[in-house]
Amino acid sequence: MNESYAPAPKHTDAWKGFTIASFLVAAGMMAIGIWSLEASFAAKGFYAMAAVMLVHTSVTLTKTLRDAQEASRFHNRLEEARTEKLLMGADRRAD
Repeated sequence: MNESYAPAPKHTDAWKGFTIASFLVAAGMMAIGIWSLEASFAAKGFYAMAAVMLVHTSVTLTKTLRDAQEASRFHNRLEEARTEKLLMGADRRAD
C-alpha cells in the first residue's frame, strides 16, 4: 500500500485530560448559572434542557463529521489500491 497515508495522530493523555476538565468546568458553570438564575422553576428547566440538548447535538455532529471523514479516507485508500493494482497489471502486460 502507498506510504503517503499516515495514521491519524494520537492525542496525548494531557490533552484528553484538559478537554475533559474543560468540559466539566463549562458544564458546572452552566449548571451554577441556571441554578442561580432569578427565574421560575419552569424557565430554569427549559434552560437546563436546552443546555443538555446543545451538548448532545454537539457530540453527535462531531461524531458524524469524523465518521464521514474516516469513510472518505478509507474510500480513497481503496481507490488508490485499485488504481495501483490496475497499473501493475498493465505494466506486466506491457512486458
